[in-house]
Amino acid sequence: MLSEYFKDDVILFAPEVSGWNEAVDKVAAPLLKNGAIREGYVEAIKKSISSPGGTYIDLGGQVALAHARPEAGVNATALSVLHVAEPFLLADSPDHPITTMFCLAAKDSNTHIELMQSLAGLLTDADKLKALGEAKNVDDLKKVLS
Repeated sequence: MLSEYFKDDVILFAPEVSGWNEAVDKVAAPLLKNGAIREGYVEAIKKSISSPGGTYIDLGGQVALAHARPEAGVNATALSVLHVAEPFLLADSPDHPITTMFCLAAKDSNTHIELMQSLAGLLTDADKLKALGEAKNVDDLKKVLS
């Protein structure tokens, strides 16, 4: 199921970002460009992260799942991913270093559940999680996400 969401234009790699705000901007950019989300969705994600407890999107293993409520600006269910070589700090917290950020846009609760199950399958596969953490470019990411 994940392969239908991970088209070439939503898989991103960067050597580094200036911080979590830039990471959110970068990972959300392809979804803004293809119309899956509106700008308000990106701002809702940032507001959620900067609010108390906003680090709840840290899934462990230096992976975060950026998302907000559908009514914040989701037009279509979509997923994108950004991997950075140098970790950034989620919500500027040293307890939450992140190298991979997924951006989830869920238009409805059914698709959301199926997509989350598929993503959980990926992230609980130790070999794939290791390969994700060691990705050096977009081609490496594509291999892990295919």
